[in-house]
Amino acid sequence: MSQAELSRGLNAGLNRRGRAVLELTTEPATAMLANEVEHVSKSRRRNDLLRWQAAGLLLPLGVFGILEVVVQNGWIARNLLPAPSDVFESLWQLAGGDLWKHIGASGLRVLAGFVLGAVLAIVLGAAVGFSRRLEALLEPSFQGLRAIPSLAWVPLLLLWLGIDESPKIALIAIGAFFPVYVNVVSGVHNVDRRWVELGKVYGFSRIGLVRRVILPASLPQLFTGLRSGLSLAWMFMVAAELIAASKGLGYLLTDGRETSRPDLVLVAILVLAILGKLTDEALRYLEIACVGTRDTLGNTR
Repeated sequence: MSQAELSRGLNAGLNRRGRAVLELTTEPATAMLANEVEHVSKSRRRNDLLRWQAAGLLLPLGVFGILEVVVQNGWIARNLLPAPSDVFESLWQLAGGDLWKHIGASGLRVLAGFVLGAVLAIVLGAAVGFSRRLEALLEPSFQGLRAIPSLAWVPLLLLWLGIDESPKIALIAIGAFFPVYVNVVSGVHNVDRRWVELGKVYGFSRIGLVRRVILPASLPQLFTGLRSGLSLAWMFMVAAELIAASKGLGYLLTDGRETSRPDLVLVAILVLAILGKLTDEALRYLEIACVGTRDTLGNTR
């Protein structure tokens, strides 16, 4: 072999080895750089979101300030719309008295009705979504019942169950049932058919398929239904307590109307808004714990 050929061979070997070393050194560096860029991007999005959330908290404060000026200057009569300072003063007074009793009564009713309605909705929704025959049998009736307004149920429930806690819990359960049911059925229908076939290959029974394949796959839509159902449970609770109740936030609304105290009505509305937001946030964090953070558009904005 000539000197030139030997030199070319050595150079080629060195070039191949150099490229290999370069690839080994640049690939981890590129991955680290990409991870760092993604981390910085997420940090910037998080900070931007925090700024917008702070602005979202300032928005109602600005509205309260404008209303305070408007009412204090007499542009709106106090018997129609009290000043925010009057509302918070009433809230402070009630917080040292019967407010917690009303919150406890309403909260227990919502909890009992929501759990009852949601459990029934999950069981029936999974069964209807899994069985076409059962869907053909029950779906027309459920869709018809879903269109009935909440107050239309009140006279019938009072006739059947009396005026104690039973009709209130039943009405709340009706309100929570349909959003959860609709989302569970939709979630089951959207489960990838290949997962179901794989479960059959492993010998799962129908109940095993529902419990181990279908329900876990439909968890995102299930939690959407649960959050919607919880919101409606609070609304139906107010409807139930407006009819027959001696305590609760709905009763507080009625008491404020009958005694011509709009500040009391607004206190009840404010407390309902806070409780609704807190319970919805609790369900949202439960969803994150059960489903995890998904790579979706909502998590990348």
